[in-house]
Amino acid sequence: MITIEKVRQRAEADAKTYGYYLNPDHEFLQDLLEGLKKNEERYGYPSCPCRVASGKLELDRDIVCPCDYRDPDVAEYGTCYCAFYMRKDLYEGKTPILPIPERRPAEKQTRAYAVTAPTAPTATGETSVMKSAAQPAAVTKKLWYCKQCGYVVFREDPPYVCPICKAKREMFAEIEISAVG
Repeated sequence: MITIEKVRQRAEADAKTYGYYLNPDHEFLQDLLEGLKKNEERYGYPSCPCRVASGKLELDRDIVCPCDYRDPDVAEYGTCYCAFYMRKDLYEGKTPILPIPERRPAEKQTRAYAVTAPTAPTATGETSVMKSAAQPAAVTKKLWYCKQCGYVVFREDPPYVCPICKAKREMFAEIEISAVG
């Protein structure tokens, strides 16, 4: 069973590791922690509570908290998109928290929304399934490695920041996989 306390401990440990702080507004922080808990119970992974998840890990890997966009957001704006993680100056109230522009690419957002809509009655009273015009594109996973520390990950795109050494996305290279035979 996932508890709010376990979610909090995981977030606090991650924040401490990277020199970040969790939002000091207790009520706001509690809402974010509850969102993470609900998403983990619902999907099996803690997708960011500030973004719409598809429910498919392969499509949502970039928004599993802490998301791929956290470190670049904190570096540039002092806080992540949902203001869950932040720098010390914002935590202490020395710098105001300002809105953060969305870094998640539009095509990844669209895939989260491109799900089957609820059934709708037709003119004859029958129900039909309405589908979104934008069907989700297939995810093509690749093997990426960090040229700085050797971290390897199998996913659609390399992370914005290496979770091990903090190298930027440009330090990742694709590992070409060839069939043996």
